[in-house]
Amino acid sequence: MRYIGTTVRGVRTPVIKQGDDLESVVVSSLLRASKEHKFEFNDRDVVGITEAVVAITQANYISKEQLVKEIKEKFPKDIGVVFPILSRNRFSLILKSIAQACEEVHVLLSYPSDEVGNHLMDVDKMYEQGLNPYIDSFEEDRYRELFGENVPHEFTGVDYAKYYKSLGNGNVHIHFSNDPKYILGFTKNILVCDIHTRFRTKKILEESGAKTLYSLTDIFSEPSHSHGYNPEYGLLGSNKVGEGKLKLFPRECEDIVNSIQKRLKKETGKDIEVLVYGDGAFKDPIGKIWELADPVVSPGFTNGLKGRPKEVKLKYISENWNKNGDINEYVKNAIRQKKEPDYEVEKSLGTTPRQLTDLLGSLCDLTSGSGDKGTPVILVQGYFDDYTKE
Repeated sequence: MRYIGTTVRGVRTPVIKQGDDLESVVVSSLLRASKEHKFEFNDRDVVGITEAVVAITQANYISKEQLVKEIKEKFPKDIGVVFPILSRNRFSLILKSIAQACEEVHVLLSYPSDEVGNHLMDVDKMYEQGLNPYIDSFEEDRYRELFGENVPHEFTGVDYAKYYKSLGNGNVHIHFSNDPKYILGFTKNILVCDIHTRFRTKKILEESGAKTLYSLTDIFSEPSHSHGYNPEYGLLGSNKVGEGKLKLFPRECEDIVNSIQKRLKKETGKDIEVLVYGDGAFKDPIGKIWELADPVVSPGFTNGLKGRPKEVKLKYISENWNKNGDINEYVKNAIRQKKEPDYEVEKSLGTTPRQLTDLLGSLCDLTSGSGDKGTPVILVQGYFDDYTKE
């Protein structure tokens, strides 16, 4: 019997830079790790590659000057920036460039938090003050009257309303509402900046009389030889690189993972699944921050990672054992039955039906982190095994 199930390894690579052959780095690093640490590859192992190194090797960058130019070309002198997330890394350079490109910038912030859980106010105090987030819209002076002149974020200590306002030259105005139509009272030229709710927000504004209307997905979405781009996500998923450059979310990821899969098959003889992963999809229980600031967990993955797990709840099965025969065999037989057409759905109660790529991408993100571990490649083994696997 096996005594170890799923194992996850962070694989160290050389420092990856612009122009590197990423596929060769990934494959050679995996093979070297296998040799040095004496483990073998198996069919249905999973290799994860962080999106950051994919974008780096693609040189998928834009400069602040290029962003200012793009905004000027798409918008007139005034602009409404609707539902941006609160992030110095993700949005500050975008807003600074917008403020440089346009004469008047109206920023509409959702409350009590942004889309991914960064809070602008204490929720209990919000209700004590009589604010109803479903119907109330208000201005910055009301925000200060209710919550004070300094409202620090729990983790960063940043007052984001004050900080975002400071990114302009006196031309950035802050508004608060969860109704995107509120911005139309100030301007009809709109840039939709939310991530996972962007389609609904854009549709509401389009039906409500917006004149110039784009989302972040429409900015730097066209192919170019002079700067980076992403045809599907544009500026969504971008990260700040210093004070004058943004790294965009990687593109052409499916081509990359399929090519790496073929090279691993040639080198190991095994059918190994591969995905590119970004932010994991999990929520911090203290700060209430939902980690997923990227548009998706995985922008590219091999075919074997499509769909959801089909699992049974081992605890449910064991608790319903009739005490006849060996409990281990009873459990194994119940697991084998999940492949049969008359499989009982009740045996899966309590297993969360999430996408495989969301589960695996979150596992990879938690393993590699975003700091100094130096493991942009993750090897997951035994993930698809169950209790019947010897």
